Order: sequence, then structure tokens, then C-alpha cells
Amino acid sequence: MPDLPTPQDATEAALFSECWDAVLSYADLCTAGSTAATDLAKEAFSTGMREVRAADAHGTRYAGRRSPRLPRIPLLLTAVRTTAADWEVTGRGNRLAPDLRLWLNSDEAARYAGPPQGRPLALRGLRDMQQPDAELLWLAEVEALPLAGVARRLGLDPATVSDELAQVRGLFRDRCHRNHLDAPKARECRGYVRLLDAVTRSPVADTPDDLTRHLARCVDCAEAAACLRLHGVGLPAALVGGVIGWGGLAYLERRRRAAEVRLGAGRPDAPGPDGVDADPAAQKAKAVRSGLLVAAVLVSLLALAVSMMPFGGSGDDPVAGDSGDRQPVADNPGPTLEPSGEEVSVRPSSAKPSAAERTPESKDPDPEPQGTSSTTAGTGGQAGPQTSAPASCRVRYDLVNQWPDGFQATVTVTTERPLDTWRVAWSFRDGQRVGQMWDASFAQNGSRVTATAADYNKAVPAEGTLSFGFIASWQGKNSPAHDFALNGRECRTS
Repeated sequence: MPDLPTPQDATEAALFSECWDAVLSYADLCTAGSTAATDLAKEAFSTGMREVRAADAHGTRYAGRRSPRLPRIPLLLTAVRTTAADWEVTGRGNRLAPDLRLWLNSDEAARYAGPPQGRPLALRGLRDMQQPDAELLWLAEVEALPLAGVARRLGLDPATVSDELAQVRGLFRDRCHRNHLDAPKARECRGYVRLLDAVTRSPVADTPDDLTRHLARCVDCAEAAACLRLHGVGLPAALVGGVIGWGGLAYLERRRRAAEVRLGAGRPDAPGPDGVDADPAAQKAKAVRSGLLVAAVLVSLLALAVSMMPFGGSGDDPVAGDSGDRQPVADNPGPTLEPSGEEVSVRPSSAKPSAAERTPESKDPDPEPQGTSSTTAGTGGQAGPQTSAPASCRVRYDLVNQWPDGFQATVTVTTERPLDTWRVAWSFRDGQRVGQMWDASFAQNGSRVTATAADYNKAVPAEGTLSFGFIASWQGKNSPAHDFALNGRECRTS
């Protein structure tokens, strides 16, 4: 299995960081396990980068009707599909997803390797565009990157990038319309060409019943309608389905979720380079979180006030006789928070367990989610009768690739207990800094890094594994990560 190519300069290192996440995400859809996904991604990435370098060496921008290659991310995703097809032919198809194997042996897959006029309309339209325009369209529509981030990546003016995207959408529509006109078609399809063009141009035009029935029967015209209709949500699906084929909609959903995770991680909330908050959606989410925090504080204060109110001060009160056994509120501190964010139960040494606590049949009215448990940190003593046993886990840290100022690594954790969410933390010895992570969101405080599950991979069965990868920078020395913990519990390194 080939290793990832080493970046030739800082520009190519940034390209690796931008594209590897997308390649691995699609490879994971195409395979039957995380190891196979990494192998497929590495082989496809090496193949695609050779094509990118060859195209760059011969010049990619010239006065011609057709670009010599697709934009970088679509090109690398196409390399994943073609590498998977090669696996199927060379006897490694058992490592692929079963549905993909069926698709690879179908007539639909043959379209992508057949004559250009028979290939999907979106693929032909994207190839017919100039390279910068195609890059802008893909990053904004499929990868779901904020326009400010797209502008920085492509060197565009953030103030005008929205207008440029609208123009690029129109260019894509024109290319697809021309290719649709040039393609051979049946007489019935030719009769609907003008009507289809008119209906898809207007966001409020109704589709006639006869055209609706035709689109339900004709795959080519339905494909054209998706590419020509720029309003609504159909354009990203048309792009990704036409370019990579199998798994396109699942890949699109993953990129949407990845974008949501990036927004939820808090990084877009920070002020932009000009001191202006970059993303209004992130600011709205931040305001909602602040409001919930204020509400939680008010509820806690109200509960504390109620607990401190005197009840039944007279000697006739049957409850008053128990007051001598109670601990004052000040002597019975509530739960505290460890730096890791876990809740820790603290009991004074003089306090006695209540009868309910001593009863085996009693149940915790507010049980913790699976995969987390309360601990008494720093005491060194044994857990009490209600403390869950530490989560047993094993972790493997793999250095996938390394270049002069950066590296790529994967972390795989095996847990003996089922989890409904997870958080993996570790430390670096040499000042390494994580720059990008896939299949998890991350936060770094000094040498300590914490990776949190994405929305789509929170649940892990007993004896199951969770895996994620990242790209980081290093200087001088790049020692392996150490001191791993899963949900606050120490993991042994395998």
C-alpha cells in the first residue's frame, strides 16, 4: 500500500490539509471498515495527487473550452471511486461496501468511464468551467464551507465572493444547458428542451403535468432539470451525484454534518481578521447557549433557596425529630466540576449514607449516560459502593505520514463498554498543534488535546472501536502522543 506523498512546499502542505479530510470521508463510505477506509484513501490520494502535480507541471489554465482536469477535491474523490473499481477487479472487493460492489458492476458505473457525451451532465458541466470558477462552486455548494472561508482559500475578496458565486452558478447552468442541447436524445425529449429551460429558470414557475410525467420516466431529462434549477437545494445533490456517483448524497450529508460540527466547536465564533464576527449563524447559536446557561443558573439558585427554607419548626412536626441527623447545607457540598468537565460527587467523611443508599434495590433517579461515570479524582482511595468501575479501553496511535513541519495521525480506541457518546483526550510532549480533524471536533489547551464525537459516530457498541484522524504541526521533534483518556478514564496504549 503506497504511503501518502510528501508535500513539496507549504502550498502543497495546505492542499493536503484541505483535501485529505474529504478523501477519507468518502473512502469510509466506500469500505467495510476503518482500516480498509484508510488504505483506500491513501492509495486514491496518492493517485490523485500525481494527476494534480502532472497537470500543474504542464499548466492548468489556458485558453481552451475544456479544463484539463476537475477541481482538486472532486478529482481526488473520483480517484477514490476508480481505485475502488480497481480493488474490485484485482480481488480486493471484499474490503468494499456491498452496495458499492453492486454499483461498480452496473450500467450506471459504466457511464463514468464511457464516451464523454454519455457521462453525467453535472460532470461535463463542471469540467467545462475554468478552474477557479469550478473550485468556488464545489467548495461553496458541496463542501458547505462558509463563503468567508472560501474567499480566504481561493484568494478572493470576501465582500464580492457572494456575487461571484451567483455568476459561477449561472455559468454552470449555461454549460449544462449547452451540453444537454448537444447530447443525442429521443424525439419526445427534444420536444421538452425549451419548456424545461423556461421552467427551471424561474423559482415560481409551475411544472406542467406532462413535463412532470416525462421527468419521472426519463433519467437524462431529470438529470438536466436538477442541474438547470439553481434555486432550491437540488444543485449540491446534482453536483455530487454527477461527479462521484455512488454514495454522493451520503457524502453530501457528511460534509454538512462536518460543517455543523466545525460551527459547534466554537472556532467560527471568534472574531475574524477585521474584528467582525465571521458567521451570523454561529453568533445566533452562541446567543442561544448563553441564554440556556443563564436559565440554568437561575433554576439552580431557586432550588438552593428552596432547600434552605425552614419546614415544620414546631415540636409537633413529625419530621422535626430527624433534623438532628441531617447535615447542614454548608457542610454537605454539592457536586463539583473537575477541569475535564466531569461531575464529581463529594461526601463529607462524617456523613452517613441514608437508608435509601443502603438499599440494594434503590435506583439513581438521574442515571448518567452510557460510557460516562462519576469519579472521585485525586483521592487515591477506592470507589464507593455507588461508583461505577472505570471504563476499560485500549488506544492505538498511528503516525500515518510526516513531512518537515507537519504530520498526519489516526487514533483508534477500543472500548469494552457501550458508549452513547465519547470524548478522547491526550497530551503531546513536543508542542505539536492540531490544525484539522475529521470524524470528531477538537479543542487544544497547551499540550492537552480533546477530541469529541461527531453527531454521526457517537454510539459505540461494547467491544467496538471508534476512530478519527487529524493533521498537526511540529518542530524539532515529534514524539508520539501519550496519557490517553476516554471520557475521563485512563486508556492503556496498545
